[in-house]
Amino acid sequence: MTSLVEPAPSTTVRLDPPATAMSWVEPGRRHVPFEVDRVALADGEVLVEIELATICGSDVHTTRGDRSGPAPSVLGHEYVGRVQAIEGRVSTVSGDPVRIGDRVVWSIMASCHTCDRCRRGLPQKCRSLLKYGHERITPTWQLNGGFATHAHLRAGTAIVAVGEDLPGAVLVPASCGTATAQAAVERAAAVVDLAGSVVLVSGAGLIGLTASAMATDRGARVIVSDPDRRRRELALDFGAERVVDPADSPCLAEAVRTLGATEIDIALEASGAPSAVTAAIKAVGVGGVVVLVGSVFPTPPVPLDPESVVRRLVTVTGVHNYAPAHLHAAVTFLEDRATHYPFAALVGPPRPLADLDRALAAAGRAEAVRVAIDPRG
Repeated sequence: MTSLVEPAPSTTVRLDPPATAMSWVEPGRRHVPFEVDRVALADGEVLVEIELATICGSDVHTTRGDRSGPAPSVLGHEYVGRVQAIEGRVSTVSGDPVRIGDRVVWSIMASCHTCDRCRRGLPQKCRSLLKYGHERITPTWQLNGGFATHAHLRAGTAIVAVGEDLPGAVLVPASCGTATAQAAVERAAAVVDLAGSVVLVSGAGLIGLTASAMATDRGARVIVSDPDRRRRELALDFGAERVVDPADSPCLAEAVRTLGATEIDIALEASGAPSAVTAAIKAVGVGGVVVLVGSVFPTPPVPLDPESVVRRLVTVTGVHNYAPAHLHAAVTFLEDRATHYPFAALVGPPRPLADLDRALAAAGRAEAVRVAIDPRG
């Protein structure tokens, strides 16, 4: 969606050399590079030079045609960078002023903060939402995604300053996968106390692995389910006490028993597979909660036994993206726990921006949990 009101430009920033961005046109077509030699910043806007970006699953789905997206557009919404220019006074999520030279991560979205949804605490569903990596290129907003050397941040974007010591590979997924995992874990914790609970995480991608680590840190006992043996082994490094293959149903019940428990309290479904959604809803016990977070692409409907949900007092809820506080908490978690969990190992060696199409193909083959793009390479 796009905002109904275009901001009035206040300052023109000239770029020498020009910024480079990659334009996605349609499924099956190679990206087209283009240059931007000036950016008009309106009040509250920021220009960032991108240090590193990563390819999210939704980028792969868009380029394959599995989900619709506006075109032409600059894809990419996981990034870390450095502030190059600011117009007016801009603050971070914590209230500190944003300064030129700051190393930052920023939200996947820009929100108005005044509409009814924003006032309800749902800025990710703002009535005039703008989403980086998901908008059509316009003459006044060309650098609107992560697969570029620079990003033009609109007013209403949540910005978090980050330190110089943490590797970009650790920070870069924060603006999508890590913050979404934070939102999912917090949604579960609002229903069931994580301390001492048994948590099933379905899908050992970046969100699932991060959620496993976050839940473990809060005292949960985590079981991770994934069909890929390598991902199951990786989950053991992110706090999982047990790992199971979803194709082996008795294995899950046995995993619960070996933890000294009788049922699953929380299910975090991060794969989006219909079979996994159905299994998660069936798996939780009385008073349990199911958080659906991976279902962000079209799939066939799943069956639901409403009597079973009612009698078990099960809560089924969905999480899509996150609020600014989740991004701030996600970065804090990475800063505190990056040496305890191998987050840097989830991101493969950076590829140059010009190699974006091959990088997307590699991401589609799951060559790494996240394939990285170095715009400066």
